[in-house]
Amino acid sequence: MITLYHCANARSFRVLWMLEELGVAYRLEMLPFPPRVLHREYLQINPQGTVPLLVDGETRMTESVAICQYLASLHAPTPLDVAPSEAGYGAYLNWLHFGEASLTFPLTLVLRYALLEPEDRRQPQAAEDYAQFFSGRLRTLEKLLEAQDFACAGRFTAADISVGYALLLASVLGQQERLGPAVRRYWQRLSSRAGFARAMAVQEAAAARQGLPMLPTAGVGLGKRPPAQE
Repeated sequence: MITLYHCANARSFRVLWMLEELGVAYRLEMLPFPPRVLHREYLQINPQGTVPLLVDGETRMTESVAICQYLASLHAPTPLDVAPSEAGYGAYLNWLHFGEASLTFPLTLVLRYALLEPEDRRQPQAAEDYAQFFSGRLRTLEKLLEAQDFACAGRFTAADISVGYALLLASVLGQQERLGPAVRRYWQRLSSRAGFARAMAVQEAAAARQGLPMLPTAGVGLGKRPPAQE
């Protein structure tokens, strides 16, 4: 059985969401964030100390978007995958990686420099600069979604999970106001999916069982630390 090491609302949420959409059996190992600091035993399993870590037999993977692509390919045919023979294959790969490289990356620096660093090491201007970087990259997504409901192939795919996680993280960081109207409608479509709801419920239940705090999903602004980090 697949094992997923996960922290609430971290990049590993992409994988949890993907597993729920696929209906694949898995075992969830819930960790406090950041695990390399708060659960140092995890370094014996994953020396990077990061999540996700997916273990599937002899396969071990630590990159969330690569894991989504792996799962989609492994369980093909599935609507979540786009085959090389489809016209939307190139767009699928592009948006799959856009969700991480162009959208999530700047938000992780907002998270670090506005929230996670000790007070004397926080850099509000750097956090704001990267939030603006995120806004700029959203323009490409806004233009796309003015013309279509999903990222590619005329349907919901793993690319939407990749992009959707970045929008979830934006919500966690209180950056929802940066989303344009088409992206807001898109996020509503994604977050209304049963697979998304199941993934959220699974992580909340696992966190509750272990007494782990959940990061808030709205209302955290720049320069403020979420309750989970106090």
